[in-house]
Amino acid sequence: MSAQRVSSTGTPALFVTLGMLYFAQGLPAGLLGKSMPALARDAGLSPEWIGLLALPALPWALKFLWAPWVDRWGSGKPNHRKRWVLACVFAVMLVLAITALFPREWLFGPGFALLVALLFLLNLFSATQDIATDGLATRLLTPDLRGLGNSIQVNGYKIGMILGSGALLIMVGRWGWQGTLASLIVALLLVALVVWRFREPREQIKPRRPVTLRWWRRQLTLFWWRPKMAVWLVILLGYKVGDGFGTRMIKPFLVDRQWSLEAIGRLDLVSSLVGLAGAALAGVLMMRLSRKLALFGFAGLQALSFLGWWMVASSEADHWIWPVALFEQFADGLSTVALFVLMMDYCRSGHEGSDYTMQASVQLFAVGAFTLASGFSAAWLGYAGHFLLAAILCSAVIMAAFFWQAPLDGNAQKVTP
Repeated sequence: MSAQRVSSTGTPALFVTLGMLYFAQGLPAGLLGKSMPALARDAGLSPEWIGLLALPALPWALKFLWAPWVDRWGSGKPNHRKRWVLACVFAVMLVLAITALFPREWLFGPGFALLVALLFLLNLFSATQDIATDGLATRLLTPDLRGLGNSIQVNGYKIGMILGSGALLIMVGRWGWQGTLASLIVALLLVALVVWRFREPREQIKPRRPVTLRWWRRQLTLFWWRPKMAVWLVILLGYKVGDGFGTRMIKPFLVDRQWSLEAIGRLDLVSSLVGLAGAALAGVLMMRLSRKLALFGFAGLQALSFLGWWMVASSEADHWIWPVALFEQFADGLSTVALFVLMMDYCRSGHEGSDYTMQASVQLFAVGAFTLASGFSAAWLGYAGHFLLAAILCSAVIMAAFFWQAPLDGNAQKVTP
């Protein structure tokens, strides 16, 4: 069965499955990135140790190393990537069940090393699930449906993060540590049920080379040895660095403007919902706009949003903070979907998971490097200068539009030897 046929006849089931899978990935991301620091501090853990909670997220940056094996092992058999996904979802459930066996106060105290190990396993299985899910989505979504598909991806992930952060903290206060983790396991069980009912079409069987270290190195490098990939690499490196660089200092800026934590939380929640709307609209727009116009036009909107933050930081115009914050998240939703769609377009047939993961890792490394420098930038340049620099970084990538051409028919698989 071809991917074209799957996309036209099984689209609703595919969209529901992808939405649930990306939702499942957003839950641990919200748990680790936002809930865990608050829970740790509430349990009395010192800030120095709380900083180490970033270490378990390492598999997300390194997942490209084992992505070729996820694409390879089991390929050609029914439900290749579905079996990878289900195995990872059940592994995450097992880790959560083990975590629930220990009191929260003990894990954030004498058992902190065990907590870090459990969180590392949680991220390892979630990152591996992400490889298989991205490969499944890239293979089954035809180019004309990738806009909508990536809208579902971004929204599902963001909803999972929202529930894994603020909502989870509320649940811990009402249901307790074990009750909250049990609810997460039930949610993942529902995800597994949806995935189990989805029928993944068999992949076309191709001649296979032996699995060796040389084969592994070839899988990681062959992706880039194609015409005009240098320009795409520059775009990957620069497309979201301004966004990550700028947004990291928004909340500290608001704190210094004497905003309360409650007011900041309210702004964050509403702006996140607007970001969901932006991602949803991007899926519709990309069915009508050319790849180039969407990619660089949405980057221009992202740059414009940080000019708004520069204007706010340069004055006492606090009444502009709400509209600027909402516009920034709206532009982020648009630009994120556009980037993800093009990343799918560049994937080769049979290598969807590893190709998409490699591009995502390149992009994450670049954003992470600039994000680490954001605090120094705000300290040296002030908030206004920092946001202006973020706007410049967002707009710099637009110059690549003069040298870049979209893959043929929006699908790199057609031009890959």
